[in-house]
Amino acid sequence: MAIKKLTVCVLFSWIVCITGHEFFSSTDKVAQLFEEEEDLLESFRLYIDHEGKNVEKMKSILVVLQLLTYLDPDNPEKTTRDPVAAYKLLRRVRREWLTIVEYTQMSLYEAYQILLDYAKIPQSEDLNKAASELIRLQEFYKLYPHNITRETSLNADEAYHMGWVAYDEDKFQHAFLWFLYSLDRLTEYSTTTEKKLLRLLSLSAYHFGSLPVAIYFSQRLLNLDPTDEEVKVEISLYKRLRFERHSNPDIFTLNTKSNNSYEALCRGEVDERISKRQRALSCKYSTGGGNPRLMYAPVKEEVEWDEPRIIRYHDIISDREIEILKNISRPQLSRSQTRYQGVSNIRTSQSVFLEEDDTVARISQNIADITGLSVESAEELHVQNYGIGGRFDPHFDAWDDKNGRIATFLIYMSDVEIGGATVFPIVGVALKPKKGSAVFWYNLHKNGRVDWDTQHAGCPVLVGNKWVANKWIHEFGQEFRRPCSLSDWE
Repeated sequence: MAIKKLTVCVLFSWIVCITGHEFFSSTDKVAQLFEEEEDLLESFRLYIDHEGKNVEKMKSILVVLQLLTYLDPDNPEKTTRDPVAAYKLLRRVRREWLTIVEYTQMSLYEAYQILLDYAKIPQSEDLNKAASELIRLQEFYKLYPHNITRETSLNADEAYHMGWVAYDEDKFQHAFLWFLYSLDRLTEYSTTTEKKLLRLLSLSAYHFGSLPVAIYFSQRLLNLDPTDEEVKVEISLYKRLRFERHSNPDIFTLNTKSNNSYEALCRGEVDERISKRQRALSCKYSTGGGNPRLMYAPVKEEVEWDEPRIIRYHDIISDREIEILKNISRPQLSRSQTRYQGVSNIRTSQSVFLEEDDTVARISQNIADITGLSVESAEELHVQNYGIGGRFDPHFDAWDDKNGRIATFLIYMSDVEIGGATVFPIVGVALKPKKGSAVFWYNLHKNGRVDWDTQHAGCPVLVGNKWVANKWIHEFGQEFRRPCSLSDWE
């Protein structure tokens, strides 16, 4: 029975593994690890239970064999001079040891190894990329290790790994702060050593340019091992450089100022003039320009910005439809790509273009009714789930071709507790995700040129699980719905 159950587990793991192993780029994939871990624990329990019963049987056979042994260990030739004894020995070795072979072959070791080979176990790259994204969150939102670990603390070894990833990426201030965090949490069970951390703290401070701090930690390292000549040379070098350099940046304090409007908007630093202008904008019930389908059920329309015109539609998709889209998408999710770069660090999410079924077709028709645009040449509905620190750096949706993306309809399928806003850095607008709502804007002017003010980005998700669905509407089919213009300013 245990063999059958474990075989089922192996088959199940093989089925799920073929959908891809990357985890860090989708928080939903990370969430699936809880279920995966339960399956692995159950299969491990079955494996141990079966092997334990098998070992007990082999122990009983061993006792019987020991009792049946006739040979004089000091003079085996004397015993085997008796032909009957020789026969019994041959028979015993033949029968009993074949039984042992049979029992040892009943081991599930190979089957269990196959299960582990095919199980959805994160790779080392997943771990490094997850750490890298956490560090990027720190950079974006100006967070210290104790800020980002407020809900879930890290032990010394985990913090050391965070520091090492930052150090490898030349982010020496964050590396230093993580190594310091690790040093404070060292215990007798830690594999990371004080000596290793002191050395990396010294090197991080040196590369950052904070030489007094580098000297301090090098001196602590020398106190641990006064015979370390290499550290003595480093201290001498640091002291000499200290007098040659005039600046001494504070490695303990993060710089909270940023000239990057994208990062500032993501942190909620919206210009008061922008907020005042937004407050003056309007909201209303809309029938999509007199669409018969919306006459008795108008949509809630809110103008988020006037130039370029960005509109939010509230309650345009139900919770049930959202769950259907998620369930359809989950088995098909794969790493999102950019048009020209393929898989890129500027976009951390997994996504899928959905083929039309009843639900998808109904949503597409609703988009056509609300916007007044044709979706016949539009792309399939594109569902995305963002990963750890998931983001999409500033970009344009418009394509420079004959049938470019004239407009974007972005549906929010989840709320996001902290972060994850859609921001327009050039105009200074930030839109917070609201489940069930959607935002709409034109990427092209009426004259067909790209509206450069529509540059937008998805802010890193700090806390929460961000799901969105995009409908990119193309130019073809809009000739009589949004007539083009020859004017340079339209």
